Amino acid sequence: VQLQASGGGLVQAGGSLRLSCAASGHTLSPYAGGWFRQAPGKEREFVAAISWNGISIYYSDSVKGRFTISRDNAKNTVYLQMNSLKPEDTAVYYCAASIPGGVVVRVEEYDYWGQGTQVTVSS
Repeated sequence: VQLQASGGGLVQAGGSLRLSCAASGHTLSPYAGGWFRQAPGKEREFVAAISWNGISIYYSDSVKGRFTISRDNAKNTVYLQMNSLKPEDTAVYYCAASIPGGVVVRVEEYDYWGQGTQVTVSS
């Protein structure tokens, strides 16, 4: 599975962005989808995950209530809607896929990774 993340950019605090993670080479539907982020000098951290069928969803405490993960298996894409962005959300955001398709939160539980997309939130 090849993953391509897109949708990052520069936004003011309080603004919104929508990230997309498009899969190719294999259908995404058996895989759980996840989003992680990595700020300079910090470890990659979990942001959100969604099960293969979209029924189970999990967020980190730092984004709960502001970010929404979703998926469209017909389009082979996982999304991350980010609202009420804060400067501390600034990072490179990575999408990932894991099989079997249950929700998982650790980096090592994911099998495939996209290349990352930069999100910068100005104060």
